[in-house]
Amino acid sequence: MTTKTDRSGIHTWLVLMKAHRTLKRHAQRSIEALDMCLSDFAILEALLHKGPQSVKELGGRTDLTSGSMTTAIDRLEARRLVTRTDHATDRRAWVIHLTPAGNGLISKVFAGHEEAMEQAMRGLSKAERATLTDLLKRLGTTAEEQLTQERCFLAGISA
Repeated sequence: MTTKTDRSGIHTWLVLMKAHRTLKRHAQRSIEALDMCLSDFAILEALLHKGPQSVKELGGRTDLTSGSMTTAIDRLEARRLVTRTDHATDRRAWVIHLTPAGNGLISKVFAGHEEAMEQAMRGLSKAERATLTDLLKRLGTTAEEQLTQERCFLAGISA
């Protein structure tokens, strides 16, 4: 029996959302098993792979609100995993840095998380993962461009 695949945008979004929910549960399980919450992991991972950043940059990368960022950075600083320094050009801003202890911890946690994600994605070959990654990047980029154009249109400015 042949079934017709639904190619609608809403169906694709639903499938993507369900896959994301399941993969997020895998991620949370691997991260929480190492005594870390998802927001702390996201901040430390961003610092590990992108280097020191302002609180605003980190918030954008981790999709955390200003209040959540403050709470998380306070928590990470209390654990001596990050430090704050003055921003070079903005006296109102802080730049967040990994400490050596923070670097060691996130490197260890990230390695365990990386292995957990390998296991979660074992249903796809490396080539399929590469194709999926390329498609998701293109999808995200074009969707973000559309949002930017709509914001500009509503604000009365050209993109």
